[in-house]
Amino acid sequence: MDIRKLTDDFSVSPQVDVDHVREIAGAGFKSILCNRPDHEDPEQPMYDAIAKAAAHEGLEVAWVPIVGGMMTPGALEEFRKALDEMPRPMLAYCRSGTRCTMLWAITQHGAMDDTDIAQRAAKAGYDVSGLLQQLSRS
Repeated sequence: MDIRKLTDDFSVSPQVDVDHVREIAGAGFKSILCNRPDHEDPEQPMYDAIAKAAAHEGLEVAWVPIVGGMMTPGALEEFRKALDEMPRPMLAYCRSGTRCTMLWAITQHGAMDDTDIAQRAAKAGYDVSGLLQQLSRS
């Protein structure tokens, strides 16, 4: 597993497999947020399989599928709601972790200092500087 911590209670990861769910629970996570649509890749596990394994481990799950590059206001609101309501610590995943990190950065813009957001993302291996510049101009 490649878990990348953004805050003490929110981490991101590339694609999670059913076999990873026990490890996620064992690492102390209380919830899993999937940002990957089913069938994006023919080899990926489907959300329902991850959700079933997570329920077996006592983890709460939510699905906010984001098609690459298409972050709608509705999807951002669903992501924000999941962040606010799901138990922490939380692990969010997509194909590479980038979408999850971008969604997190958007929802934290204005609530957290942009420099802090960018540094946390960079430490996890993601570059959100261009996104934050765009958000600052709007």
